[in-house]
Amino acid sequence: MQPTFAIIGGGIAGLTTAIALRRIGLKAEVYEASPEIKALGAGLVLAANAIQAFQRIGIADAVLAEGRLMPSFSLLDSQGRTISYNDSTRLSQKYGVDNFTIHRGDLHRVLLAQLPPDVVHTGKRALSFAMDDDGRPCVQFENGTQLSADYLLVADGIHSAIRQQLVPASRPRYAGYTCWRGVIDNKQLHWSQTSETWGANGRFGIVPLAGDRIYWFACLNAPAQSEKMKNFTIGHLQKQFSGYHYPIPEILAQTPPESLLWNDIIDLAPLSKYAFGKVLLLGDAGHATTPNMGQGACQAIEDAVVLMQSLQSHPDNPAAAFAAFEQRRLKRIHFIVNNSWRIGRIAQWENPVAGAFRNWLFRRMPARWRDEQLRFLYEVNF
Repeated sequence: MQPTFAIIGGGIAGLTTAIALRRIGLKAEVYEASPEIKALGAGLVLAANAIQAFQRIGIADAVLAEGRLMPSFSLLDSQGRTISYNDSTRLSQKYGVDNFTIHRGDLHRVLLAQLPPDVVHTGKRALSFAMDDDGRPCVQFENGTQLSADYLLVADGIHSAIRQQLVPASRPRYAGYTCWRGVIDNKQLHWSQTSETWGANGRFGIVPLAGDRIYWFACLNAPAQSEKMKNFTIGHLQKQFSGYHYPIPEILAQTPPESLLWNDIIDLAPLSKYAFGKVLLLGDAGHATTPNMGQGACQAIEDAVVLMQSLQSHPDNPAAAFAAFEQRRLKRIHFIVNNSWRIGRIAQWENPVAGAFRNWLFRRMPARWRDEQLRFLYEVNF
């Protein structure tokens, strides 16, 4: 009989994994904590490595139809002067894929459409697991139900209770800065440039999306779970970024207060293990990263393809496939998590002298160094 795979978590990692496994004829079903699937969140970047992954499971066209091409990225100072500029079209011509931006809700909707409705089960928040009498993982859900499957794929995010059970010391770590996000209509601004601005008063990102929208984010240094930051309003952000270049003040002015999203930035210190016999950690449950390299969702999507390929290489032994997945993923993910953490720390420097030196140094970095960083992301070992 064909083995069954239970996927805990109906986010990007869980849904993409379900699609990939079902593409190769495996029985995979998703168990999502929320009582219903909603299009939540703001924008994200699908870098070329994520597009390559979607190509390999045959859904790239459906995803790209909802996205917007991101041909370049500018790093700016608070007055709008260029610190660095990356023209990704030149490298994408070499690798045959491009970078895109997309609203997280739109991506979620596309992924759900690839799966039969009866494959995704809602209201299933996983609390723990144990091995049943047949040696299969058995998951205990918050609503009192339980489920046994031949193999368990844990993709329920950074706060995963099952990961905590497997690796008790793996606690989310605070990056030292907090973040607000929003999406606005772009019909008045007609803005087309993707950028991130570094200044003494904070960091601000602008990401045009499909559907004539702009996704923006703002990051400030703060204590973890600060009540002051929690109570920040659009007015507070307008004051904080009032001296920044166009169109940052204009974007904030057009953001409806009720649409403002806020959260502290957290990640997981790199784990040394993702595979635990018949249980495997995927996406943020195994390797949550800060958003500074735009790779959180991308690495979750890569996970799905590498797991699919590992299972194809070990058709009679999924546990061996899990171990092979782990060996293929550890080095790359550790590099991304650690580098993203370091970039975030540097980007959040508030001291004007240190910030001026940082900007001076970045301006003088050779283009070949930036190309090398992009090449590392593009050349995925699929």
